Amino acid sequence: MDKLRAMQAFIHIAEEGSLTAAARVMASSLPAMVRTLAALETHLGVRLFNRSTRRISLTDEGRRYLDQCRQVLASVQEAEESISPQVGEPRGPLVITAPVLFGQMYVAPAVTRFVQRHPEVRCSLMLYDRVVNLLEEGVDVGIRIGALDDSTLVAQTVFHIRRVVVVSPAYLKRHGKPKHPRDLLQANCIRFAPPSGPWWTFHEKGKSFTVPVSGNLEFNNAAPAVEACAEGMGYGMFISYQAAPYIASKKLVVVLEEFEPPRRPVSVVYPHARLLPARTRMFIDWMKDELGQLTHTNAPLARRQ
Repeated sequence: MDKLRAMQAFIHIAEEGSLTAAARVMASSLPAMVRTLAALETHLGVRLFNRSTRRISLTDEGRRYLDQCRQVLASVQEAEESISPQVGEPRGPLVITAPVLFGQMYVAPAVTRFVQRHPEVRCSLMLYDRVVNLLEEGVDVGIRIGALDDSTLVAQTVFHIRRVVVVSPAYLKRHGKPKHPRDLLQANCIRFAPPSGPWWTFHEKGKSFTVPVSGNLEFNNAAPAVEACAEGMGYGMFISYQAAPYIASKKLVVVLEEFEPPRRPVSVVYPHARLLPARTRMFIDWMKDELGQLTHTNAPLARRQ
């Protein structure tokens, strides 16, 4: 039995969710894939998958073995790259994910510049406003905003962002500057549709509190909400990067800064492994440098901590 090929087959079965799909990815036949999996399970003395007529799923032993197989194959690739005559030039596929608006504004341009520098790398950027399971969805690197719950991932925090209340200078001129969040009770506020709801969170003397806001505009996306604020329609609460261009152009100003909630980390995350392919390591370093520059270009909207 070719153990490395058996490990590759096992990983593809786990990622594709079926032996048929895995056989297609490996340009093999279904009977050959069945024999390879059976030989691997016999060699290990454990069942790696629970199989039924409708689905296939990893056993507990299979989940542990999957992580080990990925590390072994990463080590093999690392060894091959270390003696390749093209050692200085990364190559191969790279899948990245990021939140939609943050990805559009900052990650996509950085990915484009990376590929311009390293044309042998084939990057695929997936933008979602949900938590992507990197291992299950075959993603190499993710950009996350907020605390990391998944202990199987490595997170390198680049900087911290704020949640800010913004308003146009014209609106302030008409209605005056608020001194406390409760002043927003009488103001027109641009709101987000559920699940965000009408409650805005603030922080005072070490404690969080909420204020119910109301207004005549509601959106389920940040971009039109920021634009409405810039047009003088009222106050809006956003993650700092969402309003950054408008603040830089002085179309919006930040108010109630002393009541802002604690800052949230922006991190580069990737599956935990002892060794990573050269292209992944280079991309991680690239994104840390690219995002780190935001601490200067958008200060004080984005700051290191």
